[in-house]
Amino acid sequence: MSKIIDGKQVSADVKARIAKETAELKTKGIEVGLAVVIVGEDPASQVYVRNKEKACEAVGFNSYKYALPEQTTESELLELVDKLNNDPKVNGILVQLPLPKHLNDKVIIDNIKYEKDVDAFHPVNVGKIMIGDYSFLPCTPAGVMELIHSTGVEVAGKQCVVIGRSNIVGKPMAMLLLHESGTVTICHSKTKNLKEICADADILVAAVGRAKMVTADYIKPGAVVIDVGMNRDENGKLCGDVDFEDCKDKAGYITPVPGGVGPMTIAMLMQNTLTAAKQQQCIE
Repeated sequence: MSKIIDGKQVSADVKARIAKETAELKTKGIEVGLAVVIVGEDPASQVYVRNKEKACEAVGFNSYKYALPEQTTESELLELVDKLNNDPKVNGILVQLPLPKHLNDKVIIDNIKYEKDVDAFHPVNVGKIMIGDYSFLPCTPAGVMELIHSTGVEVAGKQCVVIGRSNIVGKPMAMLLLHESGTVTICHSKTKNLKEICADADILVAAVGRAKMVTADYIKPGAVVIDVGMNRDENGKLCGDVDFEDCKDKAGYITPVPGGVGPMTIAMLMQNTLTAAKQQQCIE
């Protein structure tokens, strides 16, 4: 029987550490502020934004929410981004994706000051991650690394497989494992012998977006299995990319869905915002 990696507990520990540091900064007259911009009425985005507001409150950050109508133009959104870039009270800026179809995600992200880009999507931050000289990490891959660290398993020298090559999860995930001296294979829809490659992995990260795709025959006995997927099964129940019931007795460590990677993403957003505030105040 594998050990369940409790994302709720690990994220609570991260947030407690951030809250303590935020309280210490307040004694020096320094407050931390996160601006979240949402355009339109997408229900999932509304939930994410509410969760981010709650997390800010929990760690002691000031939260600034900007809810814009669906028909907001690109120039109007860029005007707001420019205002936030120049607002000293705002340490981090997050524009909730996806944006409505008439708005260009890339144009908006490129116009956020990279020092305030707490999603770590700006090309400068992406480049810094590539060379290992980064301040911020994309929140989901950073959360995955925290979960792996919580197991006590060393990444160095391990065979690591990432299923998925997205710019948000797959590619940066591979870089972070590589920075810790893992031997990394990135798999995707064109990969041949996927099952055999995964079955050789000491650490397997599934981020492909296909419900219960990873079954026990993909798993090396005792492997660390991290499930980034967020899907619905045939009964409409929330599930991941990994068939948890099928894999739980074969893996050494495994994350559940929900309650695994999900809580970590917001915890790491809080970490990035705190890092941004400290850098802007020239605090090491």
